[in-house]
Amino acid sequence: MKYAILDIETTGGKYNEEGITEIAIHQFDGNTVTDQFISLINPEKDIQSFVVKLTGINNKMVASAPKFHEVAKRIIEITEDCILVAHNAQFDYRILKTAYERLGYQYERKTLCTVDLSKKLIPDMESYSLGKLVRSLGIPVSDRHRANGDALATLQLFKLLLTKEEDHKSISEITRSEHTGVLTHKQVDLIDQIPNQTGLVHFLDKEDQIIYTIASDQLKKDITQLFTKQSSLAKSVNKKMRKIKVVRTGSLLMAQVKVQLALVKYRPKYNRIPSKKVLYAPNGLTYPIENGVMLDHGRDKGEKGVFLIKNNKLIGIGYVALHYQINNMPILEQLLSPITESSPLKKTLILGHEKKPLKLQPIEYDIE
Repeated sequence: MKYAILDIETTGGKYNEEGITEIAIHQFDGNTVTDQFISLINPEKDIQSFVVKLTGINNKMVASAPKFHEVAKRIIEITEDCILVAHNAQFDYRILKTAYERLGYQYERKTLCTVDLSKKLIPDMESYSLGKLVRSLGIPVSDRHRANGDALATLQLFKLLLTKEEDHKSISEITRSEHTGVLTHKQVDLIDQIPNQTGLVHFLDKEDQIIYTIASDQLKKDITQLFTKQSSLAKSVNKKMRKIKVVRTGSLLMAQVKVQLALVKYRPKYNRIPSKKVLYAPNGLTYPIENGVMLDHGRDKGEKGVFLIKNNKLIGIGYVALHYQINNMPILEQLLSPITESSPLKKTLILGHEKKPLKLQPIEYDIE
């Protein structure tokens, strides 16, 4: 899935008469930015005074900038086959469509609004305006009310939302033939595009139900092996599987923990599912820290994978990019996904730490 993270600044004025003064687009494949376009635009009309005060963009700044028709082709190309993602996406999409209509071109894209997605995945926030929301989540923002500053803040927010809703975070989706169950050449090519990175793989049937899931530190290799193995398990999964969803985690331990969570949540048909008695039976194991965080490496440079421990129980997992996010409990709790600990999950995390020790950082919780 490809996305185009977008922000547009305008002249202000009457509805559907606004002109574009600046645009920023970051093409994003769910993992990395693959292309970007940032430019001032000559709107061929005056910018309203209140907008100048808000954005700092004035008539002199845009006088020598390209006009919209000069960048229209580039915008079409960078957003081709992408879902447009913006904060208040209806506004940005309307402005773009109107600009193309003036050129006699019908511009159509799917859209995704990060306001709506935030309300669904991070409920009960004090405000969902971009500035207040990202600050409350500890996401750095600069050049507010400039297209690229707001687009970058929206990109970081969207990355966070994807980690809280893994079904949106597919690297690749491979669909099998409904009739033959044989991979097409195109699907083989898609496998070749999957990097040998670390994460977990969900195998889904034709009804989009997860039937098998594994953790892997070599995604491409293990997916390919499952397609070619002759074991009864591999044959069963191959026969029923119609799609693959790959979730990048950065560390194998994070992938293994997420698999344990998936076993409880989705109960995949071809995985060995622990009984409820086993899931929640006390195992006498204790974490190396009673209250605090266990830090692993993240998916990208500068990011940390976080396991949040409270009273010897794992209560949340996720990622942070800045150190102060770890030290601010309200921010940390918003960034992490809450979980219910099981006995096998606890054993997985503790044994993983014993094999390859994680960094430990104590936290003092407020007395409830």
